[in-house]
Amino acid sequence: MDINAQNTSSDFIRDAVADDLRSGRFNYIRTRLPPEPNGYLHIGHVKAFLIDYFIAAENNGDLILRFDDTNPAKEEVEFVDAIQQDAKWLGINWLKITYASDYFGLLYEWAIKLVKMGKAYVDDQTPEEVSKNRGTLTEPGINSPYRERSVEENLDLLARMKSGEFPDGTRILRAKIDMSDPNMVMRDPAMYRIIHEPAHHRTGREWCIYPMYDWSHGQNDSMEGITHSLCSMEYEIHRPLYEWFLDQLGEFKPRQIEFSRLNLSYAMMSKRKLRKLVESNLVDGWDDPRLTTLRAMRRRGYTAEAIVDFIKKIGVAKNTSWIDYALLESCVRDDLNKRSLRRMAIIEPLKMIIDNYPDDLVEELAAINNPEDPDAGTRTVNFSKVIYIEQDDFRETPPPKYYRLFPGNEVRLRYAYFVRCESVVKDADGNIVEIHCTYDPTTKGGDSADGRKVKSTIHWVSAAHSLPAEVREYERLFTIENPDDNEELSSIINPTSLVVKPSSRVEASLGNTTPGDKFQFERIGYFCTDLTSTKEKLVFNRTVTLKDSWAKIEKKQG
Repeated sequence: MDINAQNTSSDFIRDAVADDLRSGRFNYIRTRLPPEPNGYLHIGHVKAFLIDYFIAAENNGDLILRFDDTNPAKEEVEFVDAIQQDAKWLGINWLKITYASDYFGLLYEWAIKLVKMGKAYVDDQTPEEVSKNRGTLTEPGINSPYRERSVEENLDLLARMKSGEFPDGTRILRAKIDMSDPNMVMRDPAMYRIIHEPAHHRTGREWCIYPMYDWSHGQNDSMEGITHSLCSMEYEIHRPLYEWFLDQLGEFKPRQIEFSRLNLSYAMMSKRKLRKLVESNLVDGWDDPRLTTLRAMRRRGYTAEAIVDFIKKIGVAKNTSWIDYALLESCVRDDLNKRSLRRMAIIEPLKMIIDNYPDDLVEELAAINNPEDPDAGTRTVNFSKVIYIEQDDFRETPPPKYYRLFPGNEVRLRYAYFVRCESVVKDADGNIVEIHCTYDPTTKGGDSADGRKVKSTIHWVSAAHSLPAEVREYERLFTIENPDDNEELSSIINPTSLVVKPSSRVEASLGNTTPGDKFQFERIGYFCTDLTSTKEKLVFNRTVTLKDSWAKIEKKQG
């Protein structure tokens, strides 16, 4: 997939990069993706990833995928592999893969350099004391009682920290800047903390001190020659610290530019809370189709092209704004409408018997595969005396302006004939279990020879030739627009976010489907074959409805 096609937009980041090239500030462009491998990528990461990727690609530059593996307590190889796979699926390519741990040795050497310059010291305060003495937005912090240790003592303690002599949490290395700085990030920030367990996924037990993100991030950018460090707005107040470190060290200084993060309604962007959802079994793993992880969206049937189109449409800005989830769904519909083969499926079957249709006749009818793609051709569907229609397509007592099937009314069967309802059969509880109709054999193909009109066309499948299937109807997982604001996750789960229809019927052509195949079930929505689907048990996930059903629900409730 060429995700750079027709990408001609301009914004403040692109303008800044162009100015840097014109002025000679940089004579090449290199950006990086800096994910922490402690979870799966979600839609929020996609915006940041694509901004970095596009800036590099549009300027014939390089992109580096660098894993920020500085916290062995949270990181796993599983996530390293998944991030690579998901980024590739989006269409992102990179020059090379690196890790923050590749630079642990050099980073430690730079820390020693700062200690020797009197710009860093070892602090013995407890985490609680450090936090208390940091001050507030209106009050300056208090200098650590260990701030004026000699260079020799600091070097000795740092070496002993590195050798594993001290327990976790007993000492940290801090930069010596200014405890009264109005930017609290600059109040002697931590550079190294002690972590003995667990072993690091790449370096094993070689290290028991690990760099804080604020110490490793900017330095790693410098070490790799990153020209533009593109990050979300919460890192704006960290920029002076990154620049301070590099100014003291006299090293190459990238340009950091911040942009607003993606705020998507009804979607969770907190990786911590996503992990909580998974670990508390409120969802069925990281790829539960109700989530907005890339794994989940892919399983649900979202395409990479639709996701990239969505990110391009929302653009790049500095101001915080909320994007309606309906825009993402609209991009998915637009893409699937062009690519999806049409099929007929009955989600909640109601048996129809066509009384005047020959008992032993089976007709082969031509059905269009995709009206948006003439090259998609047609397929054959079987028509017989007994068929299934949707329960919603019949009413014994129709409401006003109901034009589908009811006693005495005539409708068109898609690709087939006009049928008229003559009678119904009910069970002992009064439930309708089948309807009896007659058909007009002169209306084959759906048109009347005498010119009479019908007001509705419904779909169907042959009872004898259709296949049983399980259909999973997905809606938004959360009942509130900003689920990140709520810690009691179980209280905001939409109880109808997953409705399973175990007795559905689908046309016979779907017997050869494989996981990931995408279809439009006519008149119902877009569906994807689930990864658990087999020939023995077909399973389909609803990707998105044909129209924005959620808006209708909200209007009805509001």
